[in-house]
Amino acid sequence: MNRSRMVLRGAGAFLAIIAIGIIGYMAIEGWPFLDSLYMTIITITTVGFAEVHPLTTGGRVFTIFLIVGGVGGALYAVTGIIQYVVEGNLGATWEKRRMKDKITHLKEHFILCGFGRVGEEIARTFKEEGVPFVTIDNKTDSIARAEQAGYLYIEGDATRDEILKEAVIGHARGLVAAVGSDAENTYITLSARGLRPDLFIEARASSQEAEKKLERAGANRIVSPNNIGARRMAMLALRPAVVDFIDNVSHRGGPDLLMENVAISNDSSLVGQTMADFRQCSKANILAVSKKSGELIANPPEEEKIEEGDTLIIIGTGEQLASLEFVCEGVKSNE
Repeated sequence: MNRSRMVLRGAGAFLAIIAIGIIGYMAIEGWPFLDSLYMTIITITTVGFAEVHPLTTGGRVFTIFLIVGGVGGALYAVTGIIQYVVEGNLGATWEKRRMKDKITHLKEHFILCGFGRVGEEIARTFKEEGVPFVTIDNKTDSIARAEQAGYLYIEGDATRDEILKEAVIGHARGLVAAVGSDAENTYITLSARGLRPDLFIEARASSQEAEKKLERAGANRIVSPNNIGARRMAMLALRPAVVDFIDNVSHRGGPDLLMENVAISNDSSLVGQTMADFRQCSKANILAVSKKSGELIANPPEEEKIEEGDTLIIIGTGEQLASLEFVCEGVKSNE
């Protein structure tokens, strides 16, 4: 039996004994409620005060049984409470309440479904990038690792709407379905898309068939860890220096350069400007432009105009990127 249940049962037994004592004294001795309550309390707590009124023989017999049962119930309840506090359960309960409160106040966060090997690495990256997120998993060992790492978490089934709502999907920036099962990732995607038609959803897949189903379910991006791992190994064998460079600029832990996405909103000061105009307001370099139509223009020419809905793929120092966001009022995208 867990300690919290032990405390509840002990408290319930204690209250039941008090109720029996009150009813017994009122029935046997004919005392009023307050006198019966007072006599019951001083009896089961063994404080040694004098009797409220002289007891009849029936009252004394009842008091004997009340002492035996009441003291036992009180000791059971107190023991459970002490063990609950000493073993840290009370602190854990308060910590869970604080965590739940933090989760309800999340905005522009990611919902990470699945905390296996892939999910754990995603969480580590989110933490390094300073991105708010909450993890959902229904495995006890996974939740224990998330708790130990200090992440916000919800223990439950991510395919259920109520769990996604508990993760504040209404205010989320995006969702990552990284469970080991293709079927579960598909169900998670369907549930999330039903709750938030505009939500950015990235899903993990282990086969081409699963990729097609996830695409039909509404995933914006589908990733196969096996394919990516194999492609990376091949690139490391063929072009190791290129891979090292990309690793450095795609992580904020890089020493000099960073790579970032900047989505152009309708109120951005960049709308209508050319690449030449952009280079005058920022020292960062545009590597490519992802047009709203889906076309990707690498190394865009000077006369190429920036339009609403474009996504600029930019490389520069942290200072240059920060200056770009301030001067040009770009907004980071989910892409």
